[in-house]
Amino acid sequence: MLYSAAVWAAMVSTSSALEAPTGQVVLTVSGDIGTTNQGEQAVFDHAMFSELGIHTTVTATPWHDETMTFSGPLARSVLEAVDAQGDSVIAIALNDYEAEISVADFYEHDVILATHANGEPMSVREHGPVFVIYPFDSDADLHKETIYSRSVWQVNRLLVP
Repeated sequence: MLYSAAVWAAMVSTSSALEAPTGQVVLTVSGDIGTTNQGEQAVFDHAMFSELGIHTTVTATPWHDETMTFSGPLARSVLEAVDAQGDSVIAIALNDYEAEISVADFYEHDVILATHANGEPMSVREHGPVFVIYPFDSDADLHKETIYSRSVWQVNRLLVP
């Protein structure tokens, strides 16, 4: 009986394991997460994002002169992949700017962690490696300063407090 419980536990932990990235890391998730692949954090490369499913959002933003097509995984898919336990996430940019975002936002709206704009990978100069994008054109209530402040660009870390 003990043996079968140990085998079951090993199968469960293996099935929820997150593979290690093979490419350049674009996002590190840490904090109150249940699934990791590098110490106590989870790191993602572009291929891992693709495995989560790529979502496309066509929207105008306050930072662009034209409507843009953004693509990347849904933020909620990333949180589910790491078994995030918190009610909020802190998005942290390369320059250490940070914004706290309610996890509820990710389920109420198709918020993406965009890595591409108009079909091209986003460099740091172009708001990459990751840009938190809300589907602004889908809901007039998203046109608020509080939401704009959550649309962090040059994100390289998410912290689940």
